[in-house]
Amino acid sequence: MTKLLNEFSVGERGVIKTVSGEGKIRRRLFDMGVTPGAEVLLRKKAPLGDPLELTIRGYELTLRKTEAACVLMEVKE
Repeated sequence: MTKLLNEFSVGERGVIKTVSGEGKIRRRLFDMGVTPGAEVLLRKKAPLGDPLELTIRGYELTLRKTEAACVLMEVKE
């Protein structure tokens, strides 16, 4: 099953399939290690849902909801 990273629930895991978005946003995500094939765990969500705290490639990363909406994920069961 696929869904966008901003639609994940806390504790959910997945693998990045594609990263979309305009030039600067896409480049910023790639620079932070958000690339296809990377495994992601959604650790926390702020009370209003923005930002999201992730574990990716062994480190903690915080993304805005708009950035997370550019990442298509394959959900791991």
